[in-house]
Amino acid sequence: MRYREFLRGQAELVTEDGRLVPRRLPAAGLHPRLDDVARMPAGVRLEFETDARRLDWDVWIAGTGEVDVVVDDKLVSRSRTVGVDLPAGRKRVRIWLPQSSHVSLGELGLDGEMTPLPEGPRWIVYGSSITQCRLAAGPSETWPALAATTLGWSVRCLGFAGECHLDPVVARHIRDTEADVISLCVGVNIHGAASFSARSLGPALEGFVRTIRDGHPDTPILLTTPLHAPERENRPNALGLTLADVRAEVAAAAAGLPVVPGPAILGPADAGLLADGLHPGAEGYRLIAERMRPHLAALLPDPEGHHP
Repeated sequence: MRYREFLRGQAELVTEDGRLVPRRLPAAGLHPRLDDVARMPAGVRLEFETDARRLDWDVWIAGTGEVDVVVDDKLVSRSRTVGVDLPAGRKRVRIWLPQSSHVSLGELGLDGEMTPLPEGPRWIVYGSSITQCRLAAGPSETWPALAATTLGWSVRCLGFAGECHLDPVVARHIRDTEADVISLCVGVNIHGAASFSARSLGPALEGFVRTIRDGHPDTPILLTTPLHAPERENRPNALGLTLADVRAEVAAAAAGLPVVPGPAILGPADAGLLADGLHPGAEGYRLIAERMRPHLAALLPDPEGHHP
């Protein structure tokens, strides 16, 4: 399929029944639950420049997800089917795949040429469902997509709903993937699943970061602690840790990394933007993008996108 080289944000493309399936992590060595969310193409998009006047793409979606077609940074279609008339002249097209549904990709119909868009600084963002952003208005309006679009960065989203547990396989993947900026939001799944204790969380996070550093000795890494979640702040989990405790443990294990406290991004005053006491709704994700953007931009102060 001629568009393969224009897909960005995936770790690999596999062929199933003659169709392409984008994966955000390679299949080998994953826990089944992590494998399931790694097949959901959050942040995966088709990017190109074209003079075409019509675009049709055979995208099969399991579940309720939609595809966003963005032309010259303007959303022109949000639908389960991809068929859209395009304006005259050359334009930049980005087609964002659903962030929380499995998809498979068939033929692309385009009555014009495709040329690559320049790729901005490469950003890997790791986190939980709050990074995968199921409740965002659409796949182009997840907080990583919004921040990347504004900054002119090329995002690789490793937000895994319920599965942000510092898996070594994820650390090795980040280690082996080219990146100019890396950000990690750690802690909310660890609290919810009680996957680490006060004794084990710090060493596990340190080991995760050290593995990444083996491949990225000089790449800026930003660490964010969990956002405010009213019902979890002072509620002990099965190992006796409240969310506030987890936040403190994560910050203490930062080992020199810059740390953004999660409540500074979405705090008690913003609790009304939480859809269920934990996950932001669409407006909450827009606010996260707005508040995270300056912290991210500070990591690459050079306007050409090269860190010192």
